[in-house]
Amino acid sequence: MKRATIQIRSNAKSFMDDAAKEFAKAWSKGHSDPVATFTFSSPAQLFSVITPKRWQLIEHLQKIGPSSIRGLARSLERDVKRVHDDVSALIDWGLIERTDDAKVCVPFDIIHADFDLRAVA
Repeated sequence: MKRATIQIRSNAKSFMDDAAKEFAKAWSKGHSDPVATFTFSSPAQLFSVITPKRWQLIEHLQKIGPSSIRGLARSLERDVKRVHDDVSALIDWGLIERTDDAKVCVPFDIIHADFDLRAVA
């Protein structure tokens, strides 16, 4: 099962602390579970990359499996150019991949979002 985690880490210290924890966990187990991690520096950056339409596209593509962009646009009832633009952006980030037969797919069975909203002191 391929997993991905989406996280927001606004400072380098929290990012390094999390990486150290993951390393220690993998070291104690003798191996690590493969998890792709997508780290964003702010909610604004996250939401500029994964817009509501793109999130819907990811969910739909997970459900239907590999698809052509035209077929994906048709099944989402969206404009082909807009779907192509969204797919291109998500490919650039690694959330979507192209298959050998030029279709697009989500390579993850599970995508987990992990971030906290905290009051600024």
